[in-house]
Amino acid sequence: MGWTGPRLSRLRPGRALAHTPGACGSGSPHRSDGRPPQTPRGARCSGPGGRLGTTPPVPRRPTPCPGTGTLSARTPGNGRLSPMPRPPLLLGLPALCFVLITWQVVVGGPLARLDERLSGALVHPDRFSELLADLGSVQVAVPVLLLALVHVALRRRATGLDRWWLPSAAAAVLMALVPAVVVPLKELIARPGPPVMGPGTGFYPSGHTATAAVAYGAATLLVLPLLRTAGSRGALLCVCAALNACVAFGLVRRGYHWPLDVVASWCLCAVLLGCLWLFVSRSTSRRSARTPLLRTGPS
Repeated sequence: MGWTGPRLSRLRPGRALAHTPGACGSGSPHRSDGRPPQTPRGARCSGPGGRLGTTPPVPRRPTPCPGTGTLSARTPGNGRLSPMPRPPLLLGLPALCFVLITWQVVVGGPLARLDERLSGALVHPDRFSELLADLGSVQVAVPVLLLALVHVALRRRATGLDRWWLPSAAAAVLMALVPAVVVPLKELIARPGPPVMGPGTGFYPSGHTATAAVAYGAATLLVLPLLRTAGSRGALLCVCAALNACVAFGLVRRGYHWPLDVVASWCLCAVLLGCLWLFVSRSTSRRSARTPLLRTGPS
């Protein structure tokens, strides 16, 4: 006679398991046969796990549920600025170029002699080039900057941002510093001007170029984050580049400055504008870091 006592139950193929190791969230029910769950709750992640020794939820960076494609960290679209270039690359390269050009101008090196030959081929004074050069004058460039600063300040104040006045104030201070930087360099280097300008010194670096670069560049840097579409941002950058190119062409064509005077001013202003951009970006990042994230789902 065979054994008639109770037998151990065996797992039958296709039977659902209560808990499957490795499932999304510890203890969530999943089917063992790979078929989709029959309830909506079975497809959801049980929530972010906490740190060791704590009971979730805890303040930490949430972990996304695998396969859902849900973003769990701050991205450039939800309050954080995009990664900034390294300051040595942003400021060091134009500063190095400015030092190199200045050295060549002071010692009368081959770059300075090439600059003089190039200027002789480009100079052709006319009324049109004089009008283009006037775009870099204080009377034209500074009012454009002031309008942009007022517009940016009012927009930031209307949106309720902290320290809404800070970017505009920083750009105004930078514009005021341009003469304090350029004029001593002119007196120290004392480079003569092109033959069209007659005797005299103090043409290096170009003051009109510096005024145009800082005024139009600072206005572009502050207005750019307020634009919503990539097309409008690209158009603003093109306008800024075109204005500075017109000023440079007018100065060289009219014979107001050597080409290296203009290029050196661009390098110098790239350093100044880089400092402004870094200052405004970091101050905005600190303000965003203090702003708590809004929850978009149930806790």
